[in-house]
Amino acid sequence: MSEPVAAGKRRSLFARLNLRERIRDRDQAVYGVLLLVALVFPWADYFVTGSTSDVSKAAHAGTWVLLAIGLNVVVGFAGLLDLGYAAFFAIGAYTYALFASAQLASSPLHHQYHIPFWIMIFVGMLVTASFGAILGFPTLRLRGDYLAIVTLGFGEIVPQLSFNLSQWTGGINAIGGIDQPWLPAWITGPWAGANNVAVIQNSTCRNPIAQTQFLPCFSFSLDPIAYYVLIVILIIGAVILVTNLYRSRLGRAWMAIREDEVAAAAMGINTVTTKLLAFAIGASFSGFAGAYYGASFDLVSPDDFLFVVSITVLVMIVLGGMGNIPGVIVGALVIYFVLYTLLPSLASNAESVASNFGLSNLTRQNGDWPGLYAEVQRLQFLIYGLILVLIMLLRPQGLFPSRIREQELKHAVSQEEGSAVEEGARV
Repeated sequence: MSEPVAAGKRRSLFARLNLRERIRDRDQAVYGVLLLVALVFPWADYFVTGSTSDVSKAAHAGTWVLLAIGLNVVVGFAGLLDLGYAAFFAIGAYTYALFASAQLASSPLHHQYHIPFWIMIFVGMLVTASFGAILGFPTLRLRGDYLAIVTLGFGEIVPQLSFNLSQWTGGINAIGGIDQPWLPAWITGPWAGANNVAVIQNSTCRNPIAQTQFLPCFSFSLDPIAYYVLIVILIIGAVILVTNLYRSRLGRAWMAIREDEVAAAAMGINTVTTKLLAFAIGASFSGFAGAYYGASFDLVSPDDFLFVVSITVLVMIVLGGMGNIPGVIVGALVIYFVLYTLLPSLASNAESVASNFGLSNLTRQNGDWPGLYAEVQRLQFLIYGLILVLIMLLRPQGLFPSRIREQELKHAVSQEEGSAVEEGARV
């Protein structure tokens, strides 16, 4: 009798966790795979390569994931085309850099501040949310192309201000020497190259209460493992927050405005506050990403926030599946891999393949031919464009689109086909 009882308990536990339903649900399965890969990746990378360089790249990719999640609120949920999202990223990064470095000592204030990272990450979120609302206010009456032009202008203004206000931002010299995050202690182990699991304190850090005192602590000190753990925690928190927003009354109001703003207003939705909240909440995630970026790279430069950043984040959203959070995460990771791993290594890989197949003549310069390495380097972004074109032709709805978006596209295609048949019949 004990075996059937035990089996019944196991079945009830399995049913209680709803594992079968979660696996069948595509989005839940994607979340599960992403979480499993995030947990296993540092261990696997160190045991295979013996270094943490790939972990550092993964931590950098997490910055783009945060940006994509934030822009998805504006573009995917509310349907507001924002081409100046890099401006909020810059505001968040400079907010942390100014109050966590010696930069303000050379500014008109002549006094430097060193506010801890754990406070400044929320300050950066509030500052960028405020700027998001400021940008959203003059765009309330704008839609489509006109909204895109206004946000594009904002995205161009902020980097130019960071170039020109050199007393505050350092200008072209950037802001360096940014304070690193720290914790009272840290756990290390084989995943970081240690022989055993141990609690470490590798530095002395400024006491946030008494600035003249120093305490034993663990400073991140550009440690890739520490930053990787931090960005994974930030992404998990962002996903939980955005998912709850999407399922809330505010999320339904965003979707109603995306479908038909006039109808949404007629149904009693306050389109003014709803759109302002979309801009503010979407911008706040760039505050998280900006503060993390400034700390992890120890440098904030105006060159890091140009228009191409906004376009890249928008491409990540469209590729992954506009309005679908797990799709957006996958799209961000795919585009990051293409831009920062596949394309940079393409020239050397093409050269090695040519040599292996006995085509070494292609690797040497001859007349107008610069050599295969230089030629592939010049064609990198042409190849990048072709990759995007092919993906959009094969999957116009994105890799993992939201079910609502997928049904909208199918309905639009069926309407176009029906109108084409009607026109053909008339002819």
